[in-house]
Amino acid sequence: MSTGKPAAKNKAAAWAVWLTIGLVVAGCVAAGVLNNDGDTTVAAPAADERADSVAILKRTSAEQGLCYGWELVDYYDYGDPLNVGSNLGDGVAVEENPACPRWVQVTANIGYVSESSESNDFARIQVTGSPDIDSADLWQVERGLERLGLTEDVFVDDPGWAVTRAAVMLPLLAVEAGLAPPADTPVPAAASPSPLPDAGSDYLRDRWGWLLATVGLVLLAALFVTVGVVQRRRQRRVVVPAQRAGAGAAGRTREKA
Repeated sequence: MSTGKPAAKNKAAAWAVWLTIGLVVAGCVAAGVLNNDGDTTVAAPAADERADSVAILKRTSAEQGLCYGWELVDYYDYGDPLNVGSNLGDGVAVEENPACPRWVQVTANIGYVSESSESNDFARIQVTGSPDIDSADLWQVERGLERLGLTEDVFVDDPGWAVTRAAVMLPLLAVEAGLAPPADTPVPAAASPSPLPDAGSDYLRDRWGWLLATVGLVLLAALFVTVGVVQRRRQRRVVVPAQRAGAGAAGRTREKA
């Protein structure tokens, strides 16, 4: 008769443990699913990056007689470019613009893939120009961007910053390729690229949901084992005295016989 209450308490505790496990597992799985594909949005340049780049290009274009611009494109978005800019202003392209008979433009085509895809994020960088500019000279300018540190990985990490930085480097590289005379005033922003901020580990950034789910399951397993050990000890404390009492009664009955 005395074992009813402990059994009921153990049953209620078991239900509470399983309910807690179910809620936590559901939350961890939901977090992992929501983070499964990651963010595939291509970030456009910030307002200050666009404004600074336009000011630099405007000055150098007036001195060199050559227009410069940039174009940022989302590879998986078949609409208009995400952002364009030039010495003519933010949002104004130089390609086929009557105000710029001679022009050079850097185009960054960025593709972000989902976490479930086997492909990797990528960037395609191309330097184009007006018909009077030789393709070999444009190729030299394009290679110069990589030489100055603007690699495809940099464009993938921060496409908005990278495309505007590449644009302000075009005047310097155009001089190297013989497309334009040196500017009378130096271009400080194009002298050397400033280092990108530490983006942290891509593994942790892209998989935080699954890592959180794994840690949660490990903690729940430890909790489940602990609760099981405690319940087992309580059952032994209730059952063992009852067996001993029964054994003693049986022994007295045999003696009486």
